Amino acid sequence: MTSTQTSTDAQSIAPDHLPLTITAAAAALRDGSLTAVALTQAVQARADQLDEAIGTYIVRTDETALAAAAKADEELAAGVDKGLLHGIPLGIKDIIATADAPSTAQSLILRPEFSDQGDAVVVARLRAAGAVITGKVTTMEYAVGHPDPSKGFPTPHNAWNLEHWAGGSSSGTGNGVAAGMFLGGLGTDTGGSIRLPSAWNGISGMKQTFGRVPKSGCAPLGYSYDHIGPMTRSARDAAAMLAVLAGHDESDACSVDRPVDDYVAALTGSMEGLRIGVDLSFLESVNCDPDIAALTRAAIEVCTAAGAIVSEVSLPFFTELQTATVAGFCAEALAYHRNDLAARWDDYGYGTRLAIGRGMLLTAADFVQAQRVRRAGLRALTDLYGSGFDLMLTPTTLVPAPKLGSLSFNGIVGALLTPYWNASGYPAMSIPMGLTSAGLPAGLQLAGKPFDEATVFQAADAFQLRTDHHLVESPVVLGILGGK
Repeated sequence: MTSTQTSTDAQSIAPDHLPLTITAAAAALRDGSLTAVALTQAVQARADQLDEAIGTYIVRTDETALAAAAKADEELAAGVDKGLLHGIPLGIKDIIATADAPSTAQSLILRPEFSDQGDAVVVARLRAAGAVITGKVTTMEYAVGHPDPSKGFPTPHNAWNLEHWAGGSSSGTGNGVAAGMFLGGLGTDTGGSIRLPSAWNGISGMKQTFGRVPKSGCAPLGYSYDHIGPMTRSARDAAAMLAVLAGHDESDACSVDRPVDDYVAALTGSMEGLRIGVDLSFLESVNCDPDIAALTRAAIEVCTAAGAIVSEVSLPFFTELQTATVAGFCAEALAYHRNDLAARWDDYGYGTRLAIGRGMLLTAADFVQAQRVRRAGLRALTDLYGSGFDLMLTPTTLVPAPKLGSLSFNGIVGALLTPYWNASGYPAMSIPMGLTSAGLPAGLQLAGKPFDEATVFQAADAFQLRTDHHLVESPVVLGILGGK
């Protein structure tokens, strides 16, 4: 069955009246007011209306998705409940392998060993939890650079303003969740590629501690910086996804063997007594959009009113660690792409080849120095958190989403406050904190101690219980659905 042949069951949910969150949909599946088939058909119908304008999907797996949804309905009816993701439609970033669809990394440089390996570990875990995989979604080519329409792949647009970029590299997961084309999805994050599109599309995205989630089955960008993580509307939904994704797997040498917390159980709704450090220098920078600064200060007030103890700090080695991430992953990306770049330079997108090509300008000494900076930064962060802090708080980006057509690698990197946490490997999450005066979303970044994702989720969820930024829908999306 194709997306244009959905049955009349889909009419039980109008495309503009979908549950917004995994949590809400899971409750409806269990109280009998919704079926997984009807939910899946409805998100497919929504994609029919939205995808041409927004640019989310590379390929849709409508038939296998409906089969998985029907199986979920049968299991739930028989009393087999696999958890909150059972029967929930999810999208997969197209650098993560799946058995039922090609994996292109949005590139003309196709590697059969990547595409033909079956489900990545994380995808297999989602399927085992009963999730419904709806298809593969747009990214930047091999998760770096910016869109190059000349290569024939969809250009991902911002869900709030189609003239603006969705952010990269988990672009399709970001705008797809924001547009309700699936209720959650997988992104990857090497320098901010989960948190950036989450911030710019008004959703929630978690980059967990390095090694917490196995990366096998995912095309690498930076071997020692890459993360796979959840992107959803709410922090509660992301906690439910990470609970399924996390855990050791011997197929990934970076995977850490340690117990996984019950992230959903950790959501107490309270920030009382949490110690949060805030580096105000970012808000006072001439590079910070005034609306972003104002929204961040308002978010700090929410945290303080909720009982958090907020103190000013200076994040150690910030510029150095940002630089170490960009230099390091460019060098590591070059190690993966060097032969193909030499043989097929023009087949790579413009932004991708320039970003990876930067690795050619680095010496072995530069790479070693970047790793030394990482070690120094880790020691300093250990001392900072060890002085009594639970979390650090910053904006996710200094500016809202830029317009398509005006993108540059330097401009993108310069706007981010995310690469710092890839150098350290600490968990960091972006959640919505409101809209700018131009109606574009802004993200709040919360970063915690290693393997303490539970506290990050606790604070993010408590913030969302006191605000509704994550539940606001895009007028652009609603306008398309309403035929306006």
